[in-house]
Amino acid sequence: MGMQARTIAVIDDDLRVLESLINLLASCGYKAEGYSSAEEFLDSGGLQKSSCVITDVEMRQMSGLGLLHHINNTARALPVVIITGKPSEKSESFYLEKGAVGFFRKPVDGDALVDLLKGFVKDEPRVYPRRQVARS
Repeated sequence: MGMQARTIAVIDDDLRVLESLINLLASCGYKAEGYSSAEEFLDSGGLQKSSCVITDVEMRQMSGLGLLHHINNTARALPVVIITGKPSEKSESFYLEKGAVGFFRKPVDGDALVDLLKGFVKDEPRVYPRRQVARS
């Protein structure tokens, strides 16, 4: 990366998944910070210091979909990747239509996630396109 690494926020209430994703991202040279809830992420100022968000869908209070909606309603364009371990009638296209840049089922394909992130996490801020499909 360049002079200063941009932070990727990882949000999941399953601490094993959280730690695994942070370790994966760190091994690829990314700076990653973990949060066990959307509220912790928002309350700690994570939104302002992150260049990308990877969030689980099913969490206790604010869901990943709720967080995606919150981020889409802020003035700051921020790419959001949705991950889920629970089968649902909501498909990848549903989350992409809501503004996510990628969707993965757990266990997350690490190579595919890192490939997707290469297009979004850079040293310089920019406007991020929406509705790009991530293959999982």
